Amino acid sequence: MVNTKKKYGLVWEDKPEDVEEQLRSMLPVLNEVKEKAIVNGAEHPNHILIEGDNLHALTAMTFTHEGKIDVIYIDPPYNTGNKDFVYNDTFIDYEDSFRHSKWLSFMSKRLQIAKSLLNQNGILFISIDDNEVAQLKLLCNDVFGENNFITQFLWEKTSTPPSLSKKVRKKMEYVLCYEKCRDNSSYSIGKVDGGDVPLLNSGNARGKLKFPVGSIKFNIPDGIYTDNLERKVNIINESLIVENSLNANEVVLEGNFKWKQLMLDKEVLLGTHFIIKTELFSIRFQRRDDNLKTKTPTNRLDKELNVGTNEDAKKEIDELSINYFDYPKPLSLVKLLINLKYKENSTILDFFAGSGTTLHATMALNSEDGGNRQCILVTNNENNICEEVTYERNKRVIEGYTNAKGEAIEGLNNNNLRYYKAEFVPSERNEVNRRRLTQESTDLLCIKEDCYNNVSKDFTLNEKEAKLFTNGLGKYMLVLYHSRNQMEVIEKLTAIIPTIATKEKIKLYAFSPEKETIEEDFFSVADKIEAVPLPDSIYNAYRATFRTLKLDKKQTATVASQTTEQE
Repeated sequence: MVNTKKKYGLVWEDKPEDVEEQLRSMLPVLNEVKEKAIVNGAEHPNHILIEGDNLHALTAMTFTHEGKIDVIYIDPPYNTGNKDFVYNDTFIDYEDSFRHSKWLSFMSKRLQIAKSLLNQNGILFISIDDNEVAQLKLLCNDVFGENNFITQFLWEKTSTPPSLSKKVRKKMEYVLCYEKCRDNSSYSIGKVDGGDVPLLNSGNARGKLKFPVGSIKFNIPDGIYTDNLERKVNIINESLIVENSLNANEVVLEGNFKWKQLMLDKEVLLGTHFIIKTELFSIRFQRRDDNLKTKTPTNRLDKELNVGTNEDAKKEIDELSINYFDYPKPLSLVKLLINLKYKENSTILDFFAGSGTTLHATMALNSEDGGNRQCILVTNNENNICEEVTYERNKRVIEGYTNAKGEAIEGLNNNNLRYYKAEFVPSERNEVNRRRLTQESTDLLCIKEDCYNNVSKDFTLNEKEAKLFTNGLGKYMLVLYHSRNQMEVIEKLTAIIPTIATKEKIKLYAFSPEKETIEEDFFSVADKIEAVPLPDSIYNAYRATFRTLKLDKKQTATVASQTTEQE
């Protein structure tokens, strides 16, 4: 049959994936690998690493994170034809006549789910090269809307392009940028006046300035140095200790300063920070005035914006003594992108995590500006990449490591990292599978509510019947599993709930056909809980994904239908 409907855009033959077909009979859940957890404190962000196919992980995230992601950065396979793209366990080579169709089918499914995870002001970045950039832009126009296209950044990937090409020596790759709903917000790479600006200039008069201790950050390696006053100074943990200092509360520096002491004192009161990045003690200042005009980036990402190349990325991997990973992205590139629109408290997702640069960049930004960004990574474990590269790299970044030169590097320990694996529960909605999904949903619920600390024993709860979790900061989540002693358990929980010191309503997930039933069971404490039925809330979240993936009607109906079984 000939399609006579006029349409502009891409046309490709949909190619079902094995991992997609698996969803016809199985539902994904996430189970934590407890022994890989790195927990440094409740006040620190909980970063998440998911081992598994990203289509399964994204499906699970439609329950935990629908509409909650601020920034997505992905670096998908470029489909070069050189066996960099695997489809149904088969490498796709240049001679495959369906090479582009398979790639578009693969990307389309994942981007449509990713769109549902972005909040209304969310932003998406995709690294890509010449092989698929034209197709990808048309695909994204279809998924996100042409009006939500922001730009096609040019990234200088190498300073030494290969010289063997007889046509063009390629230095550039691309980063496509889309917003979910285009708005009038500005992108900023710093302040025009005060964003890491030199305070020393040879054209200024020479003098001395007194800086309060704590106003200067010494971003140079620990060691003994000679400052501009010819004094021996010791740098320890970015702090400066001066030998024979006359005043322990201030640091005196000499140089050709553009400011006088009165101006410096005013800037300190305004919250301006000072930083020394070189062993020559060349001081720079960073103003904290949000009213200052912001600097908007150009669409060229290169050394002028302090964005590194593939060569820089390789050095960063080597610095961590991690097994070499092909074509990682530099930290500077990812840091700039994820900070363009959202700043200190964003949630960032990378579902083609590879070497884990996005999490490393997120933690580095938090360290630099005191932010509380959270990062979620997804990658498969092909060739043990998730365990031996993605996880190991960020474990070393958090805990500290010895670099390739034998130097001890302090860890970014104001972070938590939790490791999950994608597992499955049969999707047919019978009584046995409903109970099993409820039991297997606990880790999904912990992720959804950001509550990981199990305090059930503190309230003498039988964990086969119910579990109580807290984030350690005044938020609680209660999970009630079906048990033969249902009424006794409800009575016990009803007595416990008023004793919990919480700043907000307790999120109560319970095995139940509907929210109203839970509220009836807990009527005496209804003002202290927010009831959510299990497992139907999970089924309902997955329903839209199955429609997106165009699974057969029988499967969609099975998952979406409301149960009529007696509980």
